[in-house]
Amino acid sequence: MFKIAVVEDNPAAAERLKSFLEQFAKENDEIFEIVFFGEAIGFLDGYRQIYDIVFMDIELPGMNGMEAARRMRRVDQKATLIFVTNMAQFAVKGYEVNAADYVVKPIIYEDFELKLKRILARYKAEDEAILVVRQSGFIRLLLRVIRYVEVRGHTLTFHTETGLITGSGTLLKTEEKLKDKGFLRCNKCYLVNQRHIVAVDGYTLKMTGGEELQISRPRKKLFMSELAEAMGNENVL
Repeated sequence: MFKIAVVEDNPAAAERLKSFLEQFAKENDEIFEIVFFGEAIGFLDGYRQIYDIVFMDIELPGMNGMEAARRMRRVDQKATLIFVTNMAQFAVKGYEVNAADYVVKPIIYEDFELKLKRILARYKAEDEAILVVRQSGFIRLLLRVIRYVEVRGHTLTFHTETGLITGSGTLLKTEEKLKDKGFLRCNKCYLVNQRHIVAVDGYTLKMTGGEELQISRPRKKLFMSELAEAMGNENVL
């Protein structure tokens, strides 16, 4: 179940968003608990970190949505924030409050569905894990903490946020297991987690841990295509 807050002063817009959420839940076998607020002050009064997703109208009475988002972020860095606005240019500053996305009124269901599917997929991926086989047994690794996987012979090294984990196996089989979970092959030695990619500079891949990995020339075009698809093509300029 996902707990969702909708902060929207326009009753018609709130009802439209409600109907879209209910339609999405029915079509995708999800359960949403939705709480509505007509203005930002009521939303923030006694705010607790209980929401998975917050839909925030930018043009609100009393306190606008951007200021409300700033105040929310002082106590809640986890909730996924989605701005709702009549004019997209107001939403582009969403990076200041770590907004995940925005939807433009009047909301079109197909666009809304695509964005919500991507957001829920990220949530579910947070708990996905892989079992790494070791000589002494196995260890369970959350996919989100793995920056990249390196192979040397039949030894796999998982470069994680907290250190190195070694196991046995082949990169090909590991790639088959992780190919639909945001991991991309940049050359014959590395399988990288696209969540941890900071930048691509020519044939150099820069990762969150400061590592610089090489993209092989034969794989460059395919890698960039897969990266764009993984990120969602509308987020690639």
